[in-house]
Amino acid sequence: MRVLGIVGALLIGGLNVASSQEVSSNSDSPTLYSYCQQFQTLYTQIREQSITPDSARKQFSHIMHGLQTRFHSMESFRQDSIQRDSLRKTGLYFNFPIRGYSPSAIGGKHGEGYRGNGFDLFDYTVRGSHPAQDIFISDRNQDNIDDRTGQPVDILAMTRGLVLAIETAWKPGSEYRGGNWIWVYDPNLHGLFYYAHNNEVDVTPGQWVSAGDKLGEMGRSGFNAYKSRSPTHLHLMYLQIKPDGLPQPMNTYEWLLTAKQSK
Repeated sequence: MRVLGIVGALLIGGLNVASSQEVSSNSDSPTLYSYCQQFQTLYTQIREQSITPDSARKQFSHIMHGLQTRFHSMESFRQDSIQRDSLRKTGLYFNFPIRGYSPSAIGGKHGEGYRGNGFDLFDYTVRGSHPAQDIFISDRNQDNIDDRTGQPVDILAMTRGLVLAIETAWKPGSEYRGGNWIWVYDPNLHGLFYYAHNNEVDVTPGQWVSAGDKLGEMGRSGFNAYKSRSPTHLHLMYLQIKPDGLPQPMNTYEWLLTAKQSK
């Protein structure tokens, strides 16, 4: 509780703002929320191609190093590479990201939908890779409602972490590929979880979430996800932050197989 209290105090001041809006800060103080603001703005610039890939990489690395330093100052978040590897290898750390569903909902027979080659977070023109797992629900009429329960399906945090950025402004016809998305930074793993194609986003930048907390509701938002040929699904990506502060995609399939399931 003491750690959560410290984190909560550091996160005061969060705003409910979509990434399509410009986020600015009136302070140069490197608070956790200021890093959320910087990330929100940077990701928007990448999508709008108003920043060069090289400049985006430098800014991204600065943000990630800053986040790591801030959390490393808290004893409970100090992790070396061996400890992080240990967390990643145990299913006890992870929560399955869709309420009421199991690994059988993961696309493909053995998670082969993951394709990490060619991925470039900083160049919006790069296409072809799919460094993520797609997890599908039963939604034959594509109304974002679970055919089995008659209710929307909750998207849950896989681990505890800081909500870095969100998108809530997607509309049908928009070319935003991820639709309404959520980025969460996990300070224990020093990595980023990306949850895309949501219909509803229920968290805000600067908010602290625990594994199993509701982030939003399953949807079909996104340029391709909205098309009728695409079954309703969650696009889940994880990026491990390397020592240079840059992202390396990792396949979450093994984590999903052993993750705790929520009813």
